[in-house]
Amino acid sequence: MADLPARRWLVRGLLGVVVLALVVSSGVLTLAYDAPDTGAGPVESPANGTTVVTSQGWHADGYSLPGRSAQLAAVGPNASAEWTHDGPADTRSWFYDVDPLPNGNLLVVNPVRETTVVYEYDPERGERVWTERFDLPDIHDVDLINDDELLVAGINYDEDRESRDSVFVYNRTRGEVTWEWYFEDHYPDDAGAGVTAKDWTHVNDVDQIRDGEFLVSPRNFDQVIAINRSTKDIDLRLGEDGDRDTLYEQHNPQYLESENGTPTILVADSENDRIVEYERTDGPPGDGEWERVWTVSEGLNWPRDADRLPNGNTLVVDSMNHRVVEVTPTGEIVWETSVPWATYDAERVAHGDEPGGPTIRDQGAAGAYELRGGSDSTAAGLPTVPAVVGDLVGGTPVSEPVVRLAERWYHVAPWFTPMWLPTWSATFLAVALALLVGWGVGEGVYNYALVRRRLGELRDTLRERLWRSGRG
Repeated sequence: MADLPARRWLVRGLLGVVVLALVVSSGVLTLAYDAPDTGAGPVESPANGTTVVTSQGWHADGYSLPGRSAQLAAVGPNASAEWTHDGPADTRSWFYDVDPLPNGNLLVVNPVRETTVVYEYDPERGERVWTERFDLPDIHDVDLINDDELLVAGINYDEDRESRDSVFVYNRTRGEVTWEWYFEDHYPDDAGAGVTAKDWTHVNDVDQIRDGEFLVSPRNFDQVIAINRSTKDIDLRLGEDGDRDTLYEQHNPQYLESENGTPTILVADSENDRIVEYERTDGPPGDGEWERVWTVSEGLNWPRDADRLPNGNTLVVDSMNHRVVEVTPTGEIVWETSVPWATYDAERVAHGDEPGGPTIRDQGAAGAYELRGGSDSTAAGLPTVPAVVGDLVGGTPVSEPVVRLAERWYHVAPWFTPMWLPTWSATFLAVALALLVGWGVGEGVYNYALVRRRLGELRDTLRERLWRSGRG
């Protein structure tokens, strides 16, 4: 027992060294870190024209954090900025979807305060051609179809009531909604977090894949569906609620067909930090089996868009790394641009909205690939936080929940940490703080027990003295 004090001081010393090392490492990485800025990254193959990119901007409780506002930007073939558009002068404004229109203008989705502004933007003049407003605070996607109809992914942040989340068509000529499809009519009340959840489906994308058929992404249901406008039936479904191995809170799927007509879906599998492509095998409509034929992972942080280009490459929005990259079928980055913060959507203007490039199967490139090339997207080229945590706890009973926690931290840390602090630096500081808190709690428990023991010893001593004095 005599060596217990020495052991305690040894543990204290080791903890002090670890905490100091974490703080110093955080400082070194921070000093070497350059905050992201709009500009070109490595370019091996120039793009064929302009690429338009939206960034969501950092917004907490509805307002952007200082220095990290949203923007719409156009970048040239060599990935350098041609122009930027900041939208209305409002700190609670951000950008989501942007679509190139046949006339060279852009369809822009721009939530502002408690409404969503949708407008046709003329980049040559830097002004709006027309504007529509929807009484919904966070619409992510609106497409122009049939010349005068707006196809809308209608998120409703309802609370303590059945959700009104829907897909609807608004006719601009008539000035009214002419078609609606409600999720509550097609999904059980306990889907996702439940039909009375404030953000039930978080439907974040809708595209017309052919006349009268809409591809829809209810993010919180971990699936992509195709809706028949006439029958309102779900004709096709990839993934299912809670099946996070297939999709996990995906964004911006793209419908493709192989040369033999096989339905194929390319999608940014956001919470799994990967881009995936699935082919549907034979089966009844809506119930066919899906095979994952392509995966690109590693080095991505919450990707939220993936478009197959006519040249066979894929344009990928790497949101939390604040960049857009063009990736070959084998995962090599050949073009990169940076548009912070929280990059959301990217379109190569020459190809219009949702270009239909060749499937991976038709290119003979099926397989799983790691992203390579381009700029280092992590501090000092370090591996990602989830990758390191996965290596440390892999094969243990706590592996899955701990890795999921690391992934969640990896995605959300940039939202509340200072813009000059890289994620690894924030991680080192968070671990150091956790150790200090644990150390403080341990010292408190130890000292409390020590005080109780000494008080008990004092009480026993006093009792013994009183007993002896009583006998005397």
